[in-house]
Amino acid sequence: MKTLILLRHAKSSWKDMSLADFDRPLNKRGKRDAPFMAQRFQEEGGNPDLILASPALRTKLTAEEFRQALGPTWTGKLEYQSEIYEAHYHTLLELIKLQSDDVQTLLLVGHNPGLTSLTNFFSSAYIENVPTTGIVGFELNIDQWRHLSAELASLIFFDFPKNYFPKQGS
Repeated sequence: MKTLILLRHAKSSWKDMSLADFDRPLNKRGKRDAPFMAQRFQEEGGNPDLILASPALRTKLTAEEFRQALGPTWTGKLEYQSEIYEAHYHTLLELIKLQSDDVQTLLLVGHNPGLTSLTNFFSSAYIENVPTTGIVGFELNIDQWRHLSAELASLIFFDFPKNYFPKQGS
């Protein structure tokens, strides 16, 4: 059995329109939500062997909050993969299949629409949108990542900041 966790980056800022999409930082809400959801993830027993993240600034900042929440005893790795940025779900799926079988729990930090599409590829329940800092977990009935398929995935959780902060503001 393996576990796949999909995390959408925290809310980003559009304040500086001169910045490229790749370079957008987190906004006030993103700076609140990323550490909050990271702490919840850690408290619920989240312990990925590998965090794979897009190198876009907002995604790096989100991944780093999760890495920090795992604490100083976390023995996993955090890697940035350029293929994740603006990836279609097929690209994400193929990237996951290439991971080492030593990795039991993988946390993939990425972007929409690819992340929501990948979520719906695996889930029997339709999820209209994985919101910013939304996190989705799947239990996978596989021993090798290359055998990953929708039929072998079971949704185990879907959590996001609006569950705790219903009146979201920027």
